[in-house]
Amino acid sequence: MVSFVTPVAPLFVPGSRPERFAKADNSGADAVILDLEDAVAPGDKDHAREAVVAYAATLKSSVVVRINAAGTPWHDTDIDAVRRLDGVSVMLPKAERPEDIANMTSYLARGVCVIALVESAVGLANLPDILATPCVVAVAFGSVDFSLDLGCAHDRLTLLAARNEIVWRSRATGRAAPIDGVTTDLSSPEITEDDARHAMKMGFGGKMAIHPRQIEPIRIAFRPSENQITWARDIVDAASSGEAVQVNGEMVDRPVIERARRILRRAALV
Repeated sequence: MVSFVTPVAPLFVPGSRPERFAKADNSGADAVILDLEDAVAPGDKDHAREAVVAYAATLKSSVVVRINAAGTPWHDTDIDAVRRLDGVSVMLPKAERPEDIANMTSYLARGVCVIALVESAVGLANLPDILATPCVVAVAFGSVDFSLDLGCAHDRLTLLAARNEIVWRSRATGRAAPIDGVTTDLSSPEITEDDARHAMKMGFGGKMAIHPRQIEPIRIAFRPSENQITWARDIVDAASSGEAVQVNGEMVDRPVIERARRILRRAALV
């Protein structure tokens, strides 16, 4: 399995808008998702693909290319374009069949990081097989399309079971922490931050952004507080002997020590 670290605040930018690529690259996002799918009208697909091929290598950020789904008229041409790019990850939307992922990676003929975007009931039902597919490093949750597919509300309670399953199945198969879906409400950074904090508490490793002003609220939500960092440092320092000890009246054993270490690792990333 190729090495992959879940981006905390990856930012979508339409592949048909190359004039926005540099702004996205300098936005503070830890990955830029160059989108060839939903953000691009059918008549602009070829132009967007050419722009992604021309400019992807110029970006400093990690680059993810969201191609069009298997079975669409643009899928094969998108794969051919990605094959010409080095060091990019691929996001496959409407991920439902492991064989589609296997066929794609076989054609790419190199170790590529694939982020499977689960957006349907079928995708969630096939999640164990999707996660077991070679080159799949993480899952992203397309919550808006998932809600549309189920005909359900796009709210936390309704989607709780789906999010929970995505998190624990990702962990069970040794994949990176999954990426939560977007917040479509751009009216307030507090809304984005609250959604991101909910995702972080559930075990997601990051949350996708659709506007640069969502990046900082997402990073704030995933960043441990100063109190948490101080607590974690105290725990790790006190437990250097490897024995169970007490810190500020709290019994510290292996699970507590590992939780402290994870907090410090997350603090270093965000």
